[in-house]
Amino acid sequence: MKQSPNFRPLLIALTGGIASGKSAVAEIFSQLGAPVLDTDQIARDVVEPGSPTLAKLVAEFGSDILDAEGRLDRARMRARVFADPEQRKRLEAITHPAIREELAARAQRAQGPYQIHVIPLLVESGRSDLYDRVLLVDTSEEEQLKRLMARDQSSPELARQILAAQASREARLDAADDVIVNTGTLQDLRRFVETLHRNYTLLSERINAEAARPG
Repeated sequence: MKQSPNFRPLLIALTGGIASGKSAVAEIFSQLGAPVLDTDQIARDVVEPGSPTLAKLVAEFGSDILDAEGRLDRARMRARVFADPEQRKRLEAITHPAIREELAARAQRAQGPYQIHVIPLLVESGRSDLYDRVLLVDTSEEEQLKRLMARDQSSPELARQILAAQASREARLDAADDVIVNTGTLQDLRRFVETLHRNYTLLSERINAEAARPG
């Protein structure tokens, strides 16, 4: 169905700590037909070989951040910046503006009554107010550590450094409008997301109907 020129999709920020289950939630939203814009994927896209952002990173950090194929060695870069907060700030000063610009361009092209923007560092970046709703995927820090070490083969020390560099669980909960507690099965997760899908679709319809009402 063609949308009115004045239609504005509901913007949902999907966030959560590392290894909390954001990707699984995003995948279910995508299967239900919602546009999902993942800033982790955009972060990879903006540092492809030949990109201005990758050239800036090499100029800032040196060519040893590249692998044998001339791509950004993300594992090496991650270990380097999480061990040094100052280097992490320098990295983010280059990558974050490029990611935001590309996210805005993709959001402009996306259709649907609502959009899911996957933003792991939403609370840290102070961008919660740009969204209609903040959806948090929540789990315990102990579960995050276990999943992170299993997924990325991270050492316990590096896994704890990564968690320590993120906002606290309490800060994320404070920023959230909706919370999925990801401690059950994939079927439980799907039921949560299907309910939110219906709610977000109805909320978008209501907001746009009110905006279109004269006076």
